[in-house]
Amino acid sequence: MPATSTAVAVAGISPLVYLVVAVHAILAVGLIVFVLLHSGKGTGLSSMFGGMSSAASGTSIIEKNLDRITVGLAVGWAITSVLLMMLYRSV
Repeated sequence: MPATSTAVAVAGISPLVYLVVAVHAILAVGLIVFVLLHSGKGTGLSSMFGGMSSAASGTSIIEKNLDRITVGLAVGWAITSVLLMMLYRSV
């Protein structure tokens, strides 16, 4: 067997697991960054850029998009968590 496949065979971990772990780590860092960008008591991304509040909902377009991105990252992180659980169960 070639040397590269020996390391994978010894560890018993599929390259797919490494890919999912990498995506999971990127999503985790992104989630931390976007949660920290949210406003709290008049500070945050919307007030930092001087965004005007929309009259209908009281939040700016920037905050709405920030919420959507944060939810998307959280859903992606949850999906990769379940994938990792299923992939590690088979190892």
